[in-house]
Amino acid sequence: MLIKQIFPISDVRVPAKRKKSLDPVKVQEIAEDMLENGQTTPIRLRSAKTGFVLIEGFHRLEALRSLGEDMVEGYLVRAQLH
Repeated sequence: MLIKQIFPISDVRVPAKRKKSLDPVKVQEIAEDMLENGQTTPIRLRSAKTGFVLIEGFHRLEALRSLGEDMVEGYLVRAQLH
């Protein structure tokens, strides 16, 4: 069972491949929604040697950054081996 936790945004690393998929319009829409409703869906992270690596929720993370937030709600998940 996943437990929602609070993570410092500064400790979250976004993989380079993921950064290429950033849609500024989507970030703005999510940021506007967050101003009204807060963060309704946690992001997903995995532990790294230093900090955490983003698995899911790139646009939500960037929306929070654009709002000047320094913390994000998320789930810490184990990396899956394929």
